[in-house]
Amino acid sequence: MAEQKTMLQTEIRADGVTYLLAQDQDLDELKRRIEEAITTAGTFVDFVVVGNRQVSLLVTPRSQVSIARATVLFDARDTGDVEFPYGGHYDLL
Repeated sequence: MAEQKTMLQTEIRADGVTYLLAQDQDLDELKRRIEEAITTAGTFVDFVVVGNRQVSLLVTPRSQVSIARATVLFDARDTGDVEFPYGGHYDLL
């Protein structure tokens, strides 16, 4: 039996909403931008999620953000290239 490829997937949970980061996202840089944003009255922090879609998250000093990582099956579509999105609302049906 062939061995399955895996990848590390990062989940950001902000104020109760979960975002799965695209594979090319620099987690350390994203953490730094979130930390900077909470020192302001509110700043948008941009990142790319699975499906190659861009998210702009308004982060304020009152925002609650958590990060979790897990090993999942490899998905070659998860490139972080917003010019080639995949999936959508209908995939949830």
